[in-house]
Amino acid sequence: MNAQNTPVHIRLWHREFWQMALANLLLSMSVYVLYPLLPQWLEDNGHFTAVETGGSMAVFALGLFLFGPFCSFLVQHYRRNKVCLWSIVIMAACLGVLWYLFDGGWPSATFPLVMLLRLVQGATFGLAQMILSSTLVIDTCESYLRTEANHSMSWFGRFALSLGPLAGLFATRHFHMPVPDALWIAAGCALFAFLLIRMVKFPFRAPSDHVTLFSTDRFWLGSGFILFVNLLLISVAVGMVLALATTIDFYAGIMVGYLFALLACRFVFRDAELKSEVVSGLILFLAALLLLMVRPTASSDFIAATLIGIAIGLIGSRFLLFFIKLSRHCQRGTSQSTYMLAWESGIALGVGITYALPASRYTTSLTTSLILVSLAMLIYNLYTHRWFEHHKNR
Repeated sequence: MNAQNTPVHIRLWHREFWQMALANLLLSMSVYVLYPLLPQWLEDNGHFTAVETGGSMAVFALGLFLFGPFCSFLVQHYRRNKVCLWSIVIMAACLGVLWYLFDGGWPSATFPLVMLLRLVQGATFGLAQMILSSTLVIDTCESYLRTEANHSMSWFGRFALSLGPLAGLFATRHFHMPVPDALWIAAGCALFAFLLIRMVKFPFRAPSDHVTLFSTDRFWLGSGFILFVNLLLISVAVGMVLALATTIDFYAGIMVGYLFALLACRFVFRDAELKSEVVSGLILFLAALLLLMVRPTASSDFIAATLIGIAIGLIGSRFLLFFIKLSRHCQRGTSQSTYMLAWESGIALGVGITYALPASRYTTSLTTSLILVSLAMLIYNLYTHRWFEHHKNR
């Protein structure tokens, strides 16, 4: 392998790509494993108020944006894989400190400390994701494979939305692991991701001394603001539903839905009209929300979760391609980061909003989600799609 250039891989699924895809899965799992466990534990054992619990979950969304303006400087001034690895180490350390707090007693000013740790966790996760998905993957792929690489990597992140909570729920309910100890599952996932990235041989890039400290490069695609808002409405609704989901069957249903979505993308929507995936996904999401509202039973929950899994798969896949096609060639990494921010921040905000509700949490969350998804569909059909067709660059 020539250390000065991008390694030549005729096919996408070479060993290094598998390692980075699995690292993306594990890194995302380290975040999602906490969603069905941490907020409830904060309320029941930490004696947090509803607002404090919601704030502890939602502040993660703010953290995602903190290092974004510095991302371009960091990856061009230092070895980009090293910056990613250090971000993961700090993220795992935050999880370790949280475990110490939860397992060893609650000191004074616990709420501000938990808020700080969650903020740093969000900041380091956001930076690691920006570098991994928008830079490191591109560095190890031929140019004609990069869209497929971005699309495939995003699916591994989606799988984590099911597998992360499943890992946490299995450990605490079937193996009777204390909830604080589930933080070690999250930390373990992050550290395994660290090892996988550490084993990849990345092409050498000479550090640049002529890079501004603040930049939107690799962070924010300004031309994608309309797409960002539209996707954010959907992801907040997803987060609000996930905050209500605390059963293994629900997250298993989401995984089943993902498998159906993969098949649909491959065979049903392969030659379909461009907007059909998003519209179909939004209709399925609305159907799932209505089912949860009118028939809250175990069987209907599984069916609704499957519909949500299909919806997330279809909508996420298409919006990612929208962001990529909207960007110029040199902005591919920036478009990927903007998509990630819309998705991850929306989910964190949705979870936080739901837990901040003082009463009637189930009904209020589902009703709000229904309104958000309906609004997202209205905006997409009346404006976003036509705007995208007019402004896309590819």
